[in-house]
Amino acid sequence: MDDHSLDEFRRRWQEELAQAQALRKRRRPEAAERRPRRAENEMDDVPFFDIQLPYELAINIFQYLDRKELGRCAQVSKTWKVIAEDEVLWYRLCQQEGHLPESSISDYSCWKLIFQECRAKEHMLRTNWKNRKGAVSELEHIPDAVLCDVHSHDGIVIAGYTSGDVRVWDTRTWDYTAPFLESEYEEDEPGMQPYVSFVRINSSLAVAAYEDGFLNIWDLRTGKYPVHRFEHDARIQALALSQDDATVATASAFDVVMLRPSEEGYWQITAEFEVQKLVDYLEIVPDTERYPVAVATAGDLVYLLKAEDSARTLHYVYGQPATCLDVSASQAAFGVKSLGWVYEGNKILVYSLEAERCLSKLGNALGDFTCVNLRDSPPNLMVSGNMDRRVRIHDLRTDKIALSLSAHQLGVSAVQMDDWKIVSGGEEGLVSVWDYRMSQKLWEVHSRHPVRHLSFNSHSLITANVPCERVVRNTDLDNFTAHRRHRGLIHAYEFAVDRLAFQSTLPICRASADTVPGYNYDLALAFP
Repeated sequence: MDDHSLDEFRRRWQEELAQAQALRKRRRPEAAERRPRRAENEMDDVPFFDIQLPYELAINIFQYLDRKELGRCAQVSKTWKVIAEDEVLWYRLCQQEGHLPESSISDYSCWKLIFQECRAKEHMLRTNWKNRKGAVSELEHIPDAVLCDVHSHDGIVIAGYTSGDVRVWDTRTWDYTAPFLESEYEEDEPGMQPYVSFVRINSSLAVAAYEDGFLNIWDLRTGKYPVHRFEHDARIQALALSQDDATVATASAFDVVMLRPSEEGYWQITAEFEVQKLVDYLEIVPDTERYPVAVATAGDLVYLLKAEDSARTLHYVYGQPATCLDVSASQAAFGVKSLGWVYEGNKILVYSLEAERCLSKLGNALGDFTCVNLRDSPPNLMVSGNMDRRVRIHDLRTDKIALSLSAHQLGVSAVQMDDWKIVSGGEEGLVSVWDYRMSQKLWEVHSRHPVRHLSFNSHSLITANVPCERVVRNTDLDNFTAHRRHRGLIHAYEFAVDRLAFQSTLPICRASADTVPGYNYDLALAFP
């Protein structure tokens, strides 16, 4: 090819290349106009690194992220920001952390904002707990009577006295109306009613056991008079009430009886068991389906009581009595006192209720374990109190003690923990609040009598100091000082005043029409 032909070929090739580039430029705007635009929240394909994923699949991937990781993903791009702020993800986070558990996704339009508000309230409550910022009230006492037993459930408090009286408070309201639950004893013999041995309460029932073997059951939704009355031949030694349903268990002499209402509402004996020794502790297993299940300790015997079966021995070692008991839905934990020639130290045994075998042997203490809390503890953790004045946190995964605190001057009588704090009560009357992550005591309150009951949730705390002697002293001097020293105290602490309602949801705890709500509670002390 000569030079003239080569120049002609180059010229034609450049013209064709220019025409192709011009045609390609003209086609791009036309294709962009034909392609439909999509809304930000109606994406089908999401850029996910080097591939394109459907929007639903991207949501399923993002659901495994926590709030901090979602915040980081929202800074990647506009597309990822839309996914990270999807309502489904933030609603699921609220449910996972326990915020507004009974709400549906359609109740609020912006679940991310709701989640932030719940987190802010949770931080405020934690700060109030640490700084003792809130209010505490001493629930009104009964003149000429000594406190015998106290129990509470979700802010509802029940107390029994030596006069035979039983009172109920709803501390979730400003109005601490405390009605008397009537019994069926004759009114023409005042002062002749037997002492109240035990009291228990849940969201719908109140139960009281008396020294003469009688048992009264009240329905909190219907009135002040008992709906059922049961009689034992001997004194009732232990009483248990299910937190979930209407199941009551009592132990008297060598018999354990379970009571439950039928479908028609009539109370009847569901199961009856015979044991070899007197029962010391009795608990009903929560979350059982059809038949109630209970665990009882009688000396060195621990029984598993199922309504459709006979009493089964869960644990037995001769000469090693059980000193405390608590149960969860699948496990039972009880302290064992070591006696005999070979001293192995006092321990806490954790049993599986389904397999009926020992899972863990925890602790090796010189003192007796006086209280254990398995039901309210975080997963894989358990807290216990001992006569050696120490509070211990046990790790159920490693069977080791995660933390040991010297908490009291005398033995520990009651204890409970959550994900960051421990509240313990001692025989000397001291209530202590600890931040166990920092191994630091936050504050303490002292009263005269041993702490026999304490229960708390995120915003409130109930404590009860019950005297060891059930003897009324200084009956002629009926004043606050005499009661404080000799008759026992019940304290109700509130760390979020804005959560208090003006009227109780329980009919028997509602004030009368001529009572001004919010002005008839007895405020004894307010923290600054």
